[in-house]
Amino acid sequence: MSPKDVSSSGKSGSGAFTPGRILVLVIAVLSVVFIAENTKDVKVRLIVPLVTAPLYVWLVVMFVAGMACGAYLFRRRPK
Repeated sequence: MSPKDVSSSGKSGSGAFTPGRILVLVIAVLSVVFIAENTKDVKVRLIVPLVTAPLYVWLVVMFVAGMACGAYLFRRRPK
């Protein structure tokens, strides 16, 4: 029997629910709960103007800004 004919019946992440997918699902559920719990308006001073928005909006804005900074700093440069 060749190695190609033998099917692996191991459960080391070969199904629909891999550890990575379960982790992403848990983080997504926690994020939705976090957003639902933090809908209260907060005031944020942006240098001069005072802007009022829900807390989750400011957290998402800061997350996107951090991702943009990280993508800029760690982008792959052509050799």
